[in-house]
Formats: sequence, structure tokens, C-alpha cells
Amino acid sequence: MPKIILDGKEIEFKPGQTIIEAARDAGIDIPHFCWHPKLSVSGNCRMCLVEVEQMPKLVISCATLASEGMVVHTSSPKAVEARNAVMEFLLINHPLDCPICDEAGECKLQEYAYAHGRGESRFEEMKVRKEKRIQLGPYIKFDAERCILCSRCIRFTDEIAKSHQLTFIKRGDKVTITTFPGESFDNPYTLNTTDICPVGALTNQDFRFKARVWEMSKTNSICIGCARGCNIEIWVRNNQILRLTPRYNEDVNSYWMCDNGRLNTFKFVNSDSRIDGPFVRRNGLLEKVSWEEALSEASNKLKKYKGNEIAFIGSAYATNEDNFMFIKLAKLLDVKKVMFARHIKEGDQDDILIREDKTPNSLGAELIGLMPINENLLNELFEEISTGKIKVLYIIEDDIFGKYENLKELAKKLELIIVHATNKNITTEFADILFPASTYAEKHGTFVNFQGRVQRIRPAVATVELDRALDGMSMSRWDKFGTPFDRWMQGKKYDAKPSWKILTSISTKLGLKIKYEMAEDVFEDIANTIDEFKGLDYDLISNNGIKIKNKAYEYIK
Repeated sequence: MPKIILDGKEIEFKPGQTIIEAARDAGIDIPHFCWHPKLSVSGNCRMCLVEVEQMPKLVISCATLASEGMVVHTSSPKAVEARNAVMEFLLINHPLDCPICDEAGECKLQEYAYAHGRGESRFEEMKVRKEKRIQLGPYIKFDAERCILCSRCIRFTDEIAKSHQLTFIKRGDKVTITTFPGESFDNPYTLNTTDICPVGALTNQDFRFKARVWEMSKTNSICIGCARGCNIEIWVRNNQILRLTPRYNEDVNSYWMCDNGRLNTFKFVNSDSRIDGPFVRRNGLLEKVSWEEALSEASNKLKKYKGNEIAFIGSAYATNEDNFMFIKLAKLLDVKKVMFARHIKEGDQDDILIREDKTPNSLGAELIGLMPINENLLNELFEEISTGKIKVLYIIEDDIFGKYENLKELAKKLELIIVHATNKNITTEFADILFPASTYAEKHGTFVNFQGRVQRIRPAVATVELDRALDGMSMSRWDKFGTPFDRWMQGKKYDAKPSWKILTSISTKLGLKIKYEMAEDVFEDIANTIDEFKGLDYDLISNNGIKIKNKAYEYIK
């Protein structure tokens, strides 16, 4: 491969790469504002100016192709002086409002002003004041006076979202960003502009003024909004999720995520509708009981029925570990009907990220061994409940009664309904035994996205169960799973457990000897049992996931 010399270090580059791209691949950061690896080059901020030997002037590294033998200096006196001048120019009209700016702590202008600025300005005139708190769209607030005109947001809407909704208007120091006349900035990906905005000009209205970045912990996880399984970071303060942001994975979602996934897939974790502790129905009402009492009640009642009198309904929202343990319990009870519901929203799909399948793990559920509910299977289930052949429904982590209205009428025909749920819903209203399930943000586990990629979730929020686990676990083992200790210190904790753990306890009471202590142990059993998962473990899946070898996923591409 060809090579250049960058600050005295010889680095390789791919033909066609610019200087900034070659430096980035080599782990060297050249300061920049307008350049972004997934957007076209605009070259208008001039922050990435570098000195190249045998060139008469400084060049912008974002638009200058690297060539064999090129000698580049990013810290020469000329380059440093130019960078300082650019910073001074950008700060002339920029407001000094870092203490109240939502971007504080993750602002490129703030960082570069400290690292590359002069520390004082020679500009003594009045700053140009522009409009503040402009509502560009349903989720975006725009502070025009903070904007440094990098054009990242405009290029994003043109090149990635394909919506062409933003543009520059006016001239000189009056230039600002706005939507086209009569347009609202309302495409499904608007909030990505708040991520790529290098300053605090574009802010997420939902997160605005809620917390500073240094006050929160962040945890790598997966979005549960659809079968894409976008890689995300969950940001938590006082044991509450405050925001989700996309995490780079070129094989899944690149740098992006949709607004629906960002805003509507975490608030139920903090909601007052959470199921807090187990319940058993007595005298027609659900009564809160101890875990031991609920587990004993469930196991004792399940013993009274034959396998053909029970139907198990798993979930495409549950992890592979949860569904695997569900199937183990079904086999122990000789249950033949073990199924799950798909949640398809016809037409709600695009060529960027969004999928019609609105669950994170439908492919995983099928590979683990659950049968997708089709019209014939559904009618058969209704018929068997109606005739009294099916007497028991065991449902985990899905609002089945909310999805299939006929089940409400048939509920009186059932003698026992056991439900695992994270929040109150229509199904929980019919439960005879109700177990509180941990949400995706409170447990370890794996999902399989529509491409057949196995990906990991991790606990970002503590439950009472996680607190107990922490007490008995060494720090080195807990840290292996990427969960900092300090996150559990404050905030409300719900009394919930992962479904696989609840199912393990019931199975043990029914005589099945299982020694699962952690979700990792369950996944190890999956990898030893199911062909598509063979050879996998949590370490191999890591942060970016790994694609399974089986081609079964192609039918839903």
C-alpha cells in the first residue's frame, strides 16, 4: 500500500483517500468541524488546514488526496497559527453560553477552543445576534447564534435522509439555516442532526436541559424499535434513562438511528406503569406476593395440567435466552403449542434503516424454536380454547390480548393465565399469576436482527435483582459485562427479573436441574444446542455482533 509521512510517522493509506481519512485510519485526529466520514466534503470550516511539503499554501486535509511520499505536518507553526486564526474567527460572533448550553461536555467548538484557541479575542465590536429557540420541526430546537455554518445538517438531509428540507439563507455574517418555505423539519431521521452538529445549535427537544453528559453513564445496547437492531448507547442518571444515541456499526446502522427508535423505545422503562414485584389473583383481584409464593403458585398449578392442555406464547421482544428457557420449560411439561406473534406494520419501511417488523428478535425467536403464529395456527388456538381443550396460557413479554381481540372473549374459558410483563397492558389485566420481567435495559441477553446478526444487550438501569447480583459478584467479573458499579447508587429500582431467571426457578420447582447463574450460562447452552449459534459466546459477539452462518433469515430481507 502507498504511504505518507504524517508528523514524522509513516502511515499507509488506500488509493483515493484524503489526508484526513488516512490519518483517521491510523488513529490520528486532525481537528475538523464540517467533515464527517459519511457525508460529502464541503471544505468550509478550514479547521483541518495542514502544511504539506512542496506545496505553496496550507491545504484542507478533508479535500486533499493523499499521494505516495507526501510529507504532512499538522502541528507546524504555520498550521497551528492557521488553526488558531480559524478558531478566533469562529468565536467572533459565538455566544459565551457554555454553562447553559446542552452541548457542553461534548462540544467540538468548546474542545478546540481550549486546545487550539488563543484564549482571548481581538474583536471588540458588538456580536451579531441571531434568533434563538427556533422550532425547526417536532423534535428539533435551533439556536441560530450558536451555528458555525458547517453544513453537516444540510448535507445529512440531502444525502442520508433524502428529504432536502434544510438550506442556508442570507449572506455574510447574517447567514443562517432554515427549512424550505412551508416545510417542517420532520423526516424520520431528524435527530441525527443533533448528533453530528459539532456545537449546540441543534438540540433534541426531548432531552433539552435534562442533564449534562458528565452526569450520566452510558451503556452499549441495541434498539428494540424494529428488526434492524440499531446499535445504541443508553444514557442514564439516577437510574433513569434520559436519552438514546446511535453507536457506530457499519454493518447495521452506520452512525444513524431513526427518531422513533430514539424517542419511543425507552420511556416505558421509567414509566409508572411498570410491574413492581409478583402478583397472584385472589378473590378476583391481583394481590402482591413474595417471589417464593408466586413461583410456588405457578409451579403447583402447572403440575395439574397435561401438556396438551397448555399453550405457551413466547415473544419476539424477549431475548434468545428468555425464549430458550421458555422452550425448556415447555418440554418439561410436554407442551406442544409453543409459539410467538409477529408484529408487522405493513408499509412502514424504508431503504435507510426502518423495518416493517417492529420487534428486535423475531428471527431469533424462530431460530430458538418458537413457531410464528399464522392465521391457521391462531384459529386453531382460538378453537381449542373455545372447546376447553386448551385450559392454560403462559405468555411472556408480549401483549397478546391487546393484539388478538378474540382472546378477551375467550379468557373466561381459560382456567389459568400466567404472564411475564414489564409494564401494565391489556394482557396483564387477565393474568392469574403476574411476574415482573426486566426490560431490555435491565438485563444481559442477545437478539438476532433481520440480517441474521446476533447482538448483545447489557443492563444500563438497575433493578432490585441486579443489586442482589452485584452484592455477590466480584468486581472483575461484573466489569467483564461492561456495567459500572456507580450506576446502581441512586434512583428507584423495580423488583423485576429476567424472564429466563423466573422460568429457571419454576423449572427447578418442577424437578428440572438447571444451574444457570447468568445469562451468559444460558447462551452457552444455546450455542451447544442450536446449530445456528454453534461456536458463539458473549466475548465473540462483543460490541459489534456477529452474523450467524445459517441463511434462514433471507426470507424476511
